[in-house]
This record gives sequence, structure tokens and C-alpha cells, in this order.
Amino acid sequence: MPTRFAPAKVNLYLHVTAKREDGYHLLDSLAVFPAIGDMVSASPAEELSLGITGPFGAVLRAEADNLLLRAARALAPGRGAALTLEKNLPVASGIGGGSADAAAALHALRTLWGIRDADLPALALGLGADVPVCLASAPARMQGIGEILVPAPRLPEFGMVLVNPGVAVPTPAVFRARQGGFTPAADLPTSWPSAEAMAADLHRCTNDLQAAAIGIQPVIGEVLDVLTALPGALLARMSGSGATCFAIFPTPAAAAAAASRITQPGWWHWGGGLYEPPQPDL
Repeated sequence: MPTRFAPAKVNLYLHVTAKREDGYHLLDSLAVFPAIGDMVSASPAEELSLGITGPFGAVLRAEADNLLLRAARALAPGRGAALTLEKNLPVASGIGGGSADAAAALHALRTLWGIRDADLPALALGLGADVPVCLASAPARMQGIGEILVPAPRLPEFGMVLVNPGVAVPTPAVFRARQGGFTPAADLPTSWPSAEAMAADLHRCTNDLQAAAIGIQPVIGEVLDVLTALPGALLARMSGSGATCFAIFPTPAAAAAAASRITQPGWWHWGGGLYEPPQPDL
């Protein structure tokens, strides 16, 4: 039974650089994958089905369709499999949970069905702008609408704390609420010697959706205040379209220790380091 880990995706910055005539926004972002996420498994079955477990599974069980099922139908229409999703990440939270699940499903089903000639990146883009970067679950710079992926700068050791205050922020609403113009693509080095140097450069970047998300859910601003005040925090920012926010720390151990200080009722939190993906099999 093939099983794949679907790590969260965190946008260390997110610049909206332009808008296409078809309404899609062009972005520039640096995505990393912390070592926390969902689990997707696939087993043989005549019909296609999806079972959902985990602490955040109840929300998805109410959906008539799911991105994992759409991924299965895109990979091999008409094929059967019993998919299981262990939903450990908050839903609609700006850390790519659904996209990571779909990418993991493509990997698991390709193994289960013995498919070797599928163009996974093309299939992934058809499922959503964040799915391509989730296929490898490795640090990458995202541009275009998410389909242009280039290597990230060489990253130093660092840790992250993630906090979600228990509210969902629909991405379309955030883009509609966004004000202001566009932000140029970031000027990044080829590597950073330390977490402190990385955070200093990232301070000069922004998340262009953060202000709009706070306007919709002011509690996001409270989360950022709490993260900024944690001892050792080098940078605090919202990920994606929210509501999950992150803080960068010098080490994974420092992040784990800082996360233990988050005691607000109803706030999901995690602290640690980055996920180390297996060798890509794309």
C-alpha cells in the first residue's frame, strides 16, 4: 500500500508582481516545507473512493468532491483505488494542505497503478497553482502562477513555528480585498550563511496578501504579534493567503521550544525544522 507524506508548504515571502488579462495574478515566492503534514495512502480497489481521518478530517468529509479524487481521475480516468487521507493540517489555512495532498496522491497512485509515463508536473498544474511545487516538497522559488519553479537559494539551518488561529480565509476573498499595486520580484542571493542573514534579507520582502487577510480576519494580526514576541524569533509573517503564520528561529530546537509557549485556546501550533524529501522520482 503506497503511502506518501504531504508536508505543509510555507511561503517565506509572496510578491504579487502582475495580473494577467485572464484575471490570474503572477507571483514571486520562496516556498519551503516544514516537517509537519498530512499522510496519503492508496490501496487496490475496483472503485475510486476516499476515506478521511485525522484531527481536521471532519471539515473535508462534508465535501462532495475532493482534490485527491480529482488528482486520481486526472492521472488515470476510470481506475479504481481506495485512498486514505490523514488530515493533520488545518483546512484552507495558507500552507498548501490540499495541494500537498493532491501531489502525494499522484505519487501514491502512480506507484499503485504502475504508471511510468505520466507527466506529473502538467497534471499537477491542472489541479492547482500550488500543486507543482508540492510534487518534490523541496525548497523552490515559485513564479508565474506557480508553474515556473527554479531552485531556491541554498538555505542555512533554521527552525520554524507555525500558528493557525482556527479561522479559514478563502483565497479569492483575500485577492479581492488586496489594495495597492504590484511588487517587483525579490532580489535573492545564491545562498545564506546563517538563519540571521536569511531573515534579514526576507525582512526586505513582503507578503502582499497579509494586510488584506488581516482585514478579513483581524486575529491574524494577533498571531503575528504573539510570534514576533517569542524569544529568539528572527522574522514573523503570514504564509500564502492565510490564516497560518510563521516565525523563523536559528535552529529547529529553538523553534520547538518556542512553540511550546503558544497556549491560546483554539490555536493550532507546531515547531521544528524542514522536511527532508526522498530523491525525486518525477
